[in-house]
Amino acid sequence: MTDRKKDVSFLTNLPGASQKLIFFGADLSIPESFNAAIEGCSGIFHTASPMDMEMNESEETVTKRTIDGALGILKACKNSKTVKRVIYTSSASAVYWQDKDDNVMDESYWSDENILRDLKPFGWSYSISKTMAEKVVLEFGEQLGLDVVTIIPTLVVGSFICPKLPGSIYTSLSLLFGDKNPFGFSHLPMVHVDDIARAHIFLLEHPNPKGRYNCSPFMANIEEIAQHISSKYPEIHIPTLEELKDIKGDKLPHLTSKKLMDAGFEFKHSLEEMLDDTIQCCKDKAYL
Repeated sequence: MTDRKKDVSFLTNLPGASQKLIFFGADLSIPESFNAAIEGCSGIFHTASPMDMEMNESEETVTKRTIDGALGILKACKNSKTVKRVIYTSSASAVYWQDKDDNVMDESYWSDENILRDLKPFGWSYSISKTMAEKVVLEFGEQLGLDVVTIIPTLVVGSFICPKLPGSIYTSLSLLFGDKNPFGFSHLPMVHVDDIARAHIFLLEHPNPKGRYNCSPFMANIEEIAQHISSKYPEIHIPTLEELKDIKGDKLPHLTSKKLMDAGFEFKHSLEEMLDDTIQCCKDKAYL
């Protein structure tokens, strides 16, 4: 957090927050500002990253801030003498962008920064920053002798506590909000927010995790999504299945989670549960 006043009531109102939640002031550009928060900790979840999808800043600025911030936190973890492991949250955007047409991608795939610069898809500088930062934290962790593990989620859905509608929900379930299919995907990789949270804890507690871990249980067909919404929530007006069949969208590759599941992790949520939890939360927060 910075010195600017922010409304954090959505956090302080969580059950048990008064006993368990502590806020610290910190700035990604000042690594030592994280010392107080990290002191005495045995495990760290690094889940935040600067986002500038509208490209208000240059690629170089966004990437430098992301990398410097991540490295500063790793240095603070090493200096703490107590941190045993850091779980760094990466992004599927650090995997997808390459010149291969493979339908399934494991942890050996990395996005190509030059392809991102050439194609300039939506949020391309964010994708570059996440790709480069993940590589750097893994390399720097080895240099420091610090146990660093990265986790790669796809589109995160489910109930949310933040005051604004998460971009991942709008991207994956734009049908709910009157948008036919702005991103043109016929198949979408999705993961429930509770499963991604459980995966973070699983990797923190695992005796010997190594490197990167994809975290996405399956691909969701846009027609399957629409069918579930229209049958269970007829009050929500979405494009018909016939209209959706006209969409010749791209099919994103499946980020296989075999490595994570072979380590013993089990996904708990089905597609129907993902959709139901998301829709109920959107209703509760008056987005629907």
